[in-house]
Amino acid sequence: MNTATVTPEAPAPSSTLAGNYFISNYPPFSFWSEEQRVAVETALNSEPTPGAKLGIYHHIPFCRKRCHFCYFRVYTDKNAKDIQTYLDATMAEFKALAARPLIQGRKPHFVYFGGGTPSYLSARQLVELTDKMKAILPWDQAEEVAFECEPGTLNAGKLTAIKDIGVTRLSLGIENFDDHILEINGRAHRSAEVFTAYERARAEKFDQINIDLIAGMVEETETNWQRNIEQTIALRPDSVTIYQMEIPYNTTIYKEMKSEGKLVAPVADWQTKRRWVKEAFAALEQAGYSIASGYTAVLNPQRTKFVYRDELWSGADLLGLGVASFSHVAGVHYQNLTEIDPYLAALNSGEMPVKRAFRTSPDERMIREFILQMKLGRVALDYFVTKFGVNIEHRFAPQLAQLAAEGLLISSPSELRLTRDGLLCVDTLLHEFFLQQHRTSQIV
Repeated sequence: MNTATVTPEAPAPSSTLAGNYFISNYPPFSFWSEEQRVAVETALNSEPTPGAKLGIYHHIPFCRKRCHFCYFRVYTDKNAKDIQTYLDATMAEFKALAARPLIQGRKPHFVYFGGGTPSYLSARQLVELTDKMKAILPWDQAEEVAFECEPGTLNAGKLTAIKDIGVTRLSLGIENFDDHILEINGRAHRSAEVFTAYERARAEKFDQINIDLIAGMVEETETNWQRNIEQTIALRPDSVTIYQMEIPYNTTIYKEMKSEGKLVAPVADWQTKRRWVKEAFAALEQAGYSIASGYTAVLNPQRTKFVYRDELWSGADLLGLGVASFSHVAGVHYQNLTEIDPYLAALNSGEMPVKRAFRTSPDERMIREFILQMKLGRVALDYFVTKFGVNIEHRFAPQLAQLAAEGLLISSPSELRLTRDGLLCVDTLLHEFFLQQHRTSQIV
């Protein structure tokens, strides 16, 4: 009898394993620390860089239901009183920040409401919240006010209120048009609510309507994905954002994988997801869209912008309000406390609710902007010479040569441009541009 030990087969290289692949900042969050919180005070007490733009991010951490793939700080058990207490606390935080030398007297160039589910708030709560925000720092010069929505939370009156408070970019978190897939992935809405919300939003004449999709959700099929593309083109939104499904560690899906001893997530592999996005981009281009980043297609590039993304990826100051929110001010990254009770307690004590921070060097700021702008699919060489005095082609010659040899990058005298295949896997390429001391840590 053969008594040899049988070991589990290793996952295929393209399998979807647990962990984050999407790069949203640099240096990685795991290098931020409590010890560097003092740098936040120094930054906020400094004078703003001439010409630097200011953005505001407000985190609304409330949802009707937690999606199985969600890794953000959200709460599904708060009542109206809890919500109001939280909103009041964010205004206390905002007022304190607005009095600092770095912020005082500046007007936001862009405002973003994210979550969670900003549209979970009532129309009255939204109006009261934004009136208070405008009284602290007026929005009259904001180029963009962006607002995330869950379709099932939108009625006609709330959409009117969202338009009236000044929202210019409405983003609908549709993710998928199939009721079964929405249900098993833990989404609170269904397709009927999607179509109703979209029609109502169109009637309000927002400057821009974006819809979010996710390629590779649990039980997604070839047929379903093709229907998603067809339905998206039929709706003809101003902007389409497509994410490739990942399974971060603090998601319901990962917890189920761990309990069952599974390494591979029950979703499509990376090769399939990238092919699906490639097919979607090709179909959208045939329908008149232009590809604006590794995740986004826009119908009219001249009119349809994403100011929050573009300014943040070009070094703008960003004030993050609320639990677990992220900020970037005067070259210092920081994140707020990640649980609501400590966040409220800090503000009630008159303290800044900062959990961790990182002061970047000029070189780290250059790398941050380079890798983030690579996600747009194109990088202007003169930008980095003018702003940082750095010749990108010389600085990253080995990495760029390797990408070109693999058919993922094309160089010209004025810019670097990723090919379509390079753009679809851009987040996996960027680690090679990290400083050596930042390449050994997991991106979380």
